[in-house]
Amino acid sequence: MPLPWLRILDAVIGVTDLARSRKIRSAAASEEAAADTPARLPTGIETRLAGVVVAALKEAFDRDTRRLELEREQLEGERRRAERALQLEVLRQAADREIGRLRAMAATAIVTLLGSMFVAIRAAATAPKVTIGIGWLFLLGAILASFNGQSSVSDSVARERTPTTDAGVVALWLTVVGLALVALSVLL
Repeated sequence: MPLPWLRILDAVIGVTDLARSRKIRSAAASEEAAADTPARLPTGIETRLAGVVVAALKEAFDRDTRRLELEREQLEGERRRAERALQLEVLRQAADREIGRLRAMAATAIVTLLGSMFVAIRAAATAPKVTIGIGWLFLLGAILASFNGQSSVSDSVARERTPTTDAGVVALWLTVVGLALVALSVLL
């Protein structure tokens, strides 16, 4: 005859449920009794232990606070360094543009000066030669103003100021006048 395993298993589960329900009832009864009784006051050792725990927590919080402040200061320092690097880069780029412009004006004046020498050699009359000579003076002044402007831009960058020069404007106008005089000498 086969054993009724399912019935045996069902009986075992029923017994365990009965044991659990009794334990749950007794635990609930003891909790109710504990809730009805007044809480006992901590003893001297418990009070000292609580004080030690509170002091340890306070020390940990203070240490974390100092660490966070240090991290904030480091981030602020890095931000200031990055801003400073950006300012210097913008200053360097402005100086490079200004020096490039001044060099272009100086090159234009030099090429015009050299090109006008061929015109001066061919000129027979004195009026074109005098006009070319005056044009050369203006072109030489433009070259000198351009070099002076490049020097002042370099000084501005060294002093970490924005490179602004009036020499660039002077060099431009001297070059324009010199070009006009050389062109006028060709017409004479």
